[in-house]
Amino acid sequence: MREWAQPAALALRFLSRLSPPGEEMARFERDLPRALACFPLAGALLGAITALVLWAAALVFPLYLAVLVALAFDAWLTRGLHEDAVADLVDGLGGGRAPEDVLRIMKNSQIGAFGALALGFAVALRAAGLVALEDPGRAVVALVVAGAASRLLMLAVMWRVPALPGLGARVAGAMDGRRFAQAVLLAAPVLLAGAWIAPGGMALALAAGLAFLAWYRALLLRRLGGSNGDAMGAAAYAGLVGTTLALAAW
Repeated sequence: MREWAQPAALALRFLSRLSPPGEEMARFERDLPRALACFPLAGALLGAITALVLWAAALVFPLYLAVLVALAFDAWLTRGLHEDAVADLVDGLGGGRAPEDVLRIMKNSQIGAFGALALGFAVALRAAGLVALEDPGRAVVALVVAGAASRLLMLAVMWRVPALPGLGARVAGAMDGRRFAQAVLLAAPVLLAGAWIAPGGMALALAAGLAFLAWYRALLLRRLGGSNGDAMGAAAYAGLVGTTLALAAW
């Protein structure tokens, strides 16, 4: 257990504003392989913290208001890491034609119309999916399961899509089939619990995730020539939305 404590702490630091005792971010590359494998588990923990906020808010407010409170807290907890990636990626894809134009637009700190619309619809779909579950207990399960599944999808993009030069390449360079298998094993208790509670929804989420990965890989290769940090982060938010909607649909 001790050998996984530092990478798990590092995964939490990377994905959120939490700062548990552990190694400094400056030592990230040394523990990167094991830290990546902990991303889905860290995502489940972040989902559980958000779920506690939703549960508490649901004691006072109707479910739709409790969901909005919880998602606002989630954006604060994760520093809007994946939401920012969605806005940047869609701004680039919507405003650029050649890969160099897309990447140049993505680096612009200002959000454009494409990014604003994509981010608004993404958050709205996630919120609507949680409300459609019609029960705070089911919404709690969805937040935890989606937290793990979404980071697993992000790791799949790191593994299966060649990384472009930059921070994304240094991060993705540590991801291979063995590390991905480790991530699946660590996330398995959460995913299996979700499958036990909602087998149909989890089967639909798996099918949707695989279909998205195939489509997304082709899109990134065609439009960018590979993947970068924003593309990886946007995949995580797509996983949050897709898993939530799949659980709501069943």
